[in-house]
Amino acid sequence: MPNRYLYKFGRIFIRFFAFVMLRMEIWRHAYLPVGPKIFVANHPSATDPFLIHLVSSQPMSVLISANAFAVPVFGFFLRKMKQIPVTHGEGSLAMENAHRLLKAGGSVTIFPEGDFSPQEGGLRPPRTGAARLALSTGAPIIPVGIHLPRERSTRIRSNISGRPTVGYWYLRGPYQITVGQPMKFEGNAEDRDHVHKVSLTIMERIRLLAQESEKRMARQQGLPSPA
Repeated sequence: MPNRYLYKFGRIFIRFFAFVMLRMEIWRHAYLPVGPKIFVANHPSATDPFLIHLVSSQPMSVLISANAFAVPVFGFFLRKMKQIPVTHGEGSLAMENAHRLLKAGGSVTIFPEGDFSPQEGGLRPPRTGAARLALSTGAPIIPVGIHLPRERSTRIRSNISGRPTVGYWYLRGPYQITVGQPMKFEGNAEDRDHVHKVSLTIMERIRLLAQESEKRMARQQGLPSPA
């Protein structure tokens, strides 16, 4: 589990950033259940893995690109916070770590797209990690829909880990989050067809919640509601 005091400090810093730099709102359809949870969200920016911590008052371990762990000091902080690195081509190890944490009573966050959402809009097809974890652990899925004006994102190239990467950092502006009703799934985590169907169901719920966030932002800005 994350270091309690370090995690608390991290959340305070993230909340301060959100207060100063973002017009951030979190809307909820239901209270979060007690016990282990699997948060799943779309991924329009590189800022999402940090802001997602504000969705719950309880600690969570987010699956984050291993590139972030290669940054001096910052990577050390992520490890102490028990965030989970995802190395290109070694996603199964990250899933094993997430499974172990859920069984120990912790909560995790996964971005099922496996990469940034397309900057032109929409979502990528889901990967199956979240579905397999839900089926194998019995933990509820908590779907989260994020919306932000993607044209405001800052495109940053880096080569910290030895391979070129591009991040879309959202540093200022409105940021809407909608947290949906918990979802429970049953079945065989080794049944590929079932896992695929569960993954699509999860992604569709995320899509609808992200659309809800987008419509709410449009209303607040006095803009026409998107179709």
